[in-house]
Amino acid sequence: MLEIGLTGGIGSGKSTAASGFVRRGAFLIDADQIVRDLQQPGEKVFEEMVSQWGTEILTPDGQLDRQLVANIVFSNPDELTVLNGIVHPAVRDEMTSRREVHLDTDNTVILDIPLLVESGYRNFDAIIVVDVDTEIAVERLVKYRSFEEDDARNRIQKQATRESRTEIANYVIENNDSLEVFEEEIDKCWKWVESIERPEVGRELPPLISKE
Repeated sequence: MLEIGLTGGIGSGKSTAASGFVRRGAFLIDADQIVRDLQQPGEKVFEEMVSQWGTEILTPDGQLDRQLVANIVFSNPDELTVLNGIVHPAVRDEMTSRREVHLDTDNTVILDIPLLVESGYRNFDAIIVVDVDTEIAVERLVKYRSFEEDDARNRIQKQATRESRTEIANYVIENNDSLEVFEEEIDKCWKWVESIERPEVGRELPPLISKE
């Protein structure tokens, strides 16, 4: 298994890049999707969140109100720390389980991890960062994802800086232009991924460790 870490800030186009890699033959382990799966009613993370913040964080049909939770945690660092303590260990365990499926294969596996910098984990065969100018990210979040501008800027401010991401990157995909140009950059990056020397099949991988 060739294991690639993929990260980028909110509004960077990281998910579009991940989808592009999948179309080119990669297997994707998506931390955000795992979070959504674990926050479904009946799941342990869901139950712990309701225990922490009460049924007020639920919609009338019993689903998690993600926007309400975001409003709570992104306005209070202590609440964000509590949420991370609930979510991150569960996500790490699920990602570990999903990557084990590929251990004895020659697959290229993309681990899409928004908080890769914050996790402190660096033991990938390569790390790809999708980078975008902050003002462009804000504009896209407002236009395409219905964010309020202040909320978009607050979310970006709470994340790792662009510089801290690019410092750990083996390859940086710039996304400051059109979608067509971005797709070309994704294709260039994939050709670079294919040029990486393949590791031995069945090698022992270090555990995924998150910095709490």
